[in-house]
Amino acid sequence: MGMISGNGAWLVLLVGLALSSFILGSYAGNFYQDFDLTWGGNRPKIFKGGQLLSLSLDKVSGSGFQSKKEYLFGRIDMQLKLVAGNSAGTVTAYYLSSQGPTHDEIDFEFLGNVSGDPYVLHTNVFTQGKGNREQQFYLWFDPSKNFHTYSIIWKPQHIIFLVDNTPIRVFKNAESLGVPFPKNQPMRIYSSLWNANDWATRGGLVKTDWSKAPFTAYYRNFNVIDAKSSKSFSDSLASWQTNALDASSRRRLRWVQKYFMIYNYCSDFKRFPQGFPAECRN
Repeated sequence: MGMISGNGAWLVLLVGLALSSFILGSYAGNFYQDFDLTWGGNRPKIFKGGQLLSLSLDKVSGSGFQSKKEYLFGRIDMQLKLVAGNSAGTVTAYYLSSQGPTHDEIDFEFLGNVSGDPYVLHTNVFTQGKGNREQQFYLWFDPSKNFHTYSIIWKPQHIIFLVDNTPIRVFKNAESLGVPFPKNQPMRIYSSLWNANDWATRGGLVKTDWSKAPFTAYYRNFNVIDAKSSKSFSDSLASWQTNALDASSRRRLRWVQKYFMIYNYCSDFKRFPQGFPAECRN
């Protein structure tokens, strides 16, 4: 991974953070109203009148929640503060998914690490039950120190993953190349904190240190712009980035992928010796 140099990269980041602050003004979610605590006993908790939610993991169990509603296209924003300290072996998952063997899914997964080493942000897209479209990133900040915004823009043309309103990945509709795209199955929002020490950190070499339990992640400022219920999806506060990326957003996307991407299935020659998947050419 290269080092960041010059004022240009930091100017791009500052612009992204300013735009992130603009979008935060539209948050209106309430965890009591919008989500169900689905598993983990008393480990998941909602605080502050529905404005703050936490998930916890101990040696007995993790925990999770899901949205009451299903969504078909829109923009999802959530602020997360991840497990602090030695989070090796833990996974905090935040994703959209339908149900069944041919389900669609859009994934953020945060793979914990030992103290001082960075989290790995793992992204994936499943269409009709098939995934294996992984891209992984380091972040340009410590995601356990403060809340940061993680967003998914899901439109018939593309899926955009964003961190603090900076695009990190675009998955384009490649149906013209024979690649299925998630467009027919409504999806719920899910999140969970669970133990995956058989693979999460350095391929399972580093195990969960249960003396540090319970591990806790926090959530706030959920917002959704639902394409079905919005009079005009393109007229929302986030309209500047619900369509194709503009020039500034494309520059920020290139910045992230140049300096912070650590794995891309579309460049894994060993995995695809007979040629890359069709969408990698899109």
